[in-house]
Amino acid sequence: MYAGMSNPPSRQHSDLICLSHLRWAFVFQRPQHLMTRFARERRCYYVEEPLYDADGAASLELRAADGLTIVTPHLRRDTSPAAAVAMQRHLLDGLISGEAIEHFVLWYYTPMALPFTRHLEPDAVVFDCMDELSAFAHAPRELLALEDELMHRASVVFTGGHSLYDAKRERHPNVHVFPSSVDVAHFARAREDRQDPDDQKGIGRPRIGFFGVIDERMDLPLLAGVAAARPDWHIVLIGPVVKIDPATLPAAANIHYLGQKSYEDLPAYIAGWDVAIIPFARNAATRYISPTKTLEYMAAGKPIVSTSICDVVHPYGEVGLVQIADDVEAFVAACEAAQTEAGISRLARTDTFVRHTSWDRTWREMRAQLDRVTAVRAFVPAPRLTAPSLADAI
Repeated sequence: MYAGMSNPPSRQHSDLICLSHLRWAFVFQRPQHLMTRFARERRCYYVEEPLYDADGAASLELRAADGLTIVTPHLRRDTSPAAAVAMQRHLLDGLISGEAIEHFVLWYYTPMALPFTRHLEPDAVVFDCMDELSAFAHAPRELLALEDELMHRASVVFTGGHSLYDAKRERHPNVHVFPSSVDVAHFARAREDRQDPDDQKGIGRPRIGFFGVIDERMDLPLLAGVAAARPDWHIVLIGPVVKIDPATLPAAANIHYLGQKSYEDLPAYIAGWDVAIIPFARNAATRYISPTKTLEYMAAGKPIVSTSICDVVHPYGEVGLVQIADDVEAFVAACEAAQTEAGISRLARTDTFVRHTSWDRTWREMRAQLDRVTAVRAFVPAPRLTAPSLADAI
């Protein structure tokens, strides 16, 4: 059921147990940037949603990645929702006991983890609200009620953008806005990398590029319209297709789906683009998003055209760092203008902006908030958990 890993404990900081709806090996984004930094100073466990693929007894898979421990529950295929909660609770208690975790922080990315963690007594509870999950396709019906409970239990709440902050700030006394940041040095490589990846080098120019998850947030009619209006342009889309039928994606000779790429390889792809785009629909799923890729495109030195996503318009569109357009005609015109604008002037303005942001800075400020709430609780000996039998758990 559980096998420990050789992970030397840190007594200076509480261990951190992160509960996420996102796979660690999925798109490298906010949770990965933050947890890899926390893992430099403390033991970090990243608990994923379960995989329903076990033939026998439920178990935990533990693997080391990027300095932390990735924890994946494996449950039987026929597990009921109620049994799944009980089994995850049982497995998590076994992890805490087996790893000798005494003082710990629970860091939530999803309220759906509450049913199997509400019995725990952490030093602090963090809700890092990076998206309005209730607005996404196939959101569980109980999510909103669980978010209310998590808001009540949280020691501190972080939001992934200003729109989310405005929506959450009246619901908790300790809410702080932390828009997603950027690893400037990583994406700045796109300004120097002239070696086109093999699957992009044969695509014509100009290239209009996007990277990220391709899901219900994408304005597919807009992409189809731009491709039809300018058949001499080539639209490059990088990222996994999630929660939508691939058959619904626009198909044209000048639209190129290159699939998911590693975070390490993204600068090489962006280097070969003429314009970077954020072609999101204006719907419930995008109402509160603050796209990380805005700053990443800026660090890469690319001109940017986006639809009128609130956290892109304010502040990037308002200060002229991103061109905003919503319909096909305006989007095409904005992409044309982006290709001809003075690059030196644009780079000077974007560099001034991104100079003041980094994931290191965001992490340090979040850690300071975490230190404030954990200092409230005195470090007293925590009771040692003994993993109950699975029969008792169920």
